[in-house]
Amino acid sequence: MPDTPVDLSYDGPLAVVTFHSPPLNLFTPAVMDALASALGQVADSGARGLLIQAEGRAVSAGVGVNFFATLDAVSGAAVWRDWLQVVHALEDLPIPTVFAAHALCLTAAFEISLACDLLLAAESARFGLVETVVGLTPSMGGPQRLVERAGPARARELIYTGELFDAATLERWNVVNRVLPDDGFREAAHAFVLRLANGPTRAHAATKLITATAARDGARAADDLTPLVSGALFASDDLQGAVSSFLADGPGKATYTGR
Repeated sequence: MPDTPVDLSYDGPLAVVTFHSPPLNLFTPAVMDALASALGQVADSGARGLLIQAEGRAVSAGVGVNFFATLDAVSGAAVWRDWLQVVHALEDLPIPTVFAAHALCLTAAFEISLACDLLLAAESARFGLVETVVGLTPSMGGPQRLVERAGPARARELIYTGELFDAATLERWNVVNRVLPDDGFREAAHAFVLRLANGPTRAHAATKLITATAARDGARAADDLTPLVSGALFASDDLQGAVSSFLADGPGKATYTGR
């Protein structure tokens, strides 16, 4: 693993971003700058899926508290504006994005996971928004994205208590999408996202846009958008090839190139 806080690699159409800042993968401005750079490269690469993961005994123990000690009201607001731009860049990628949490996942890392389309967790993973210990509220978009997944009451419970929650509990609350066994978790998560990356990329982008519109503006707004974005898929190579494959060989045999 390169001596950088964020590593970017590729497996065919799949981009893999790995946090690597031992021992606890603490978030700092340097880590966020490196993440922003990696996401920019992914956006320009033609990748058709993104996996975000971490190396080490923790996904992340959160933001380095030493950094908080340097902030005041003005500089603190500026930091959150900058870091939310990174979150938005992740959300705006028109490809499936999946966060794989293998262990303890706190504060900034948890908030980044909530900006991904899907969240996979190992059985022993634990999650927490523990900013209450320093008198802060999560400020990288976590509260509002928890509301989308679990509702406002659950979001407040996670944040007010500052407790750690296991993967099974958060799966019940619709925060975690799937809980996978600890043994072989990294390989299983990678295979899952690689399958998405090899799928109908433009259809996935349409799905992402429609569901995001529905969450933000309601079902009728998504209805208004659907004919435009779904109709355009009929001009794609992937749909035309998949239809031909279906008619000739039956379902499930089409391959996709992302065009």
